[in-house]
Amino acid sequence: MSASPFRRVLSRTAEALLTLWLLATLCFVLLRSAPGGPFDTEKTAPPEVEAALAAQYRLDQPLLSQYGHWLADVLRGDLGPSFQYPDYTVNQLLAAGLPISLVNGGLALVLALGIGIPLGVWAALRAGRWTDRLLMFGAGLGLAVPKFVAAPLLILVFAVGLQWLPAGGWDGGWRSAVLPIIALALPNLAYCARLTRASLLEVLGADYLRAARGRGLSEARLLFSHALRPGLLPVVAWLSPALINVVSGSAVVEQVFGIPGIGRYFVQGALNRDYTLVLGVVLVVGAAIVLINALVDAWRSRLDPRLRDAEA
Repeated sequence: MSASPFRRVLSRTAEALLTLWLLATLCFVLLRSAPGGPFDTEKTAPPEVEAALAAQYRLDQPLLSQYGHWLADVLRGDLGPSFQYPDYTVNQLLAAGLPISLVNGGLALVLALGIGIPLGVWAALRAGRWTDRLLMFGAGLGLAVPKFVAAPLLILVFAVGLQWLPAGGWDGGWRSAVLPIIALALPNLAYCARLTRASLLEVLGADYLRAARGRGLSEARLLFSHALRPGLLPVVAWLSPALINVVSGSAVVEQVFGIPGIGRYFVQGALNRDYTLVLGVVLVVGAAIVLINALVDAWRSRLDPRLRDAEA
């Protein structure tokens, strides 16, 4: 490996680690600054019990000391105990919930791309016709309906009305995953279709493609040999925001459907002031987003010669 690529990899690694540290530190300070605590309940515990719990979890120490202990544990790979689930560590909870969220989120993104890109191409090739207008109206509707509305609507139609699928719960089978995956995929599918259409229309109107038409190239060859690859570059760049959309949406969708993924753990942890659980989810999700951003950047560089030349 030459010096320049090595320095680039080293620089990006340092940026990623700095980003994760700043994110975790900010979340730590915000959580500790919020009113209330993990052991505040409607029924007040005796003062000696509260003091014992605070001492057990180091909550009686100064904030800087708590931060130092927590950061040292994280560097050793120990995310600490969960306050809400005292029989489990945060590592154990994330190990159980992360595969569920990864599979559902990954399938939702694949579904969004697998349907959104063909729909966008179809709409671009029929721009201005009724099929294009209908598809873009449906895409606009999919973007306008938030996940906390789409998820109950899917339950109402397919679980309560048609009784085809379960309304919630998780047994690891495909039937319990269908509605959550659709709810996660809908807004990304809609945006992907609109983005693909807009990008492809811009490429199809380029001068070099008009010249190629003049030379007698068929529309199919123009599309697959000359237009599709540059037309999909914005879609590749959009993958990072799409991942963030799936991650943020999983908190809502998993809560609605009662799925034991990291999104639901995040919501439950935030509601119950489970500091270590929330911070563990933030670190894992942040690391995943940083990694995906790096992979997307590398993929864009391979697809777009201009980016490759700029990095050289």
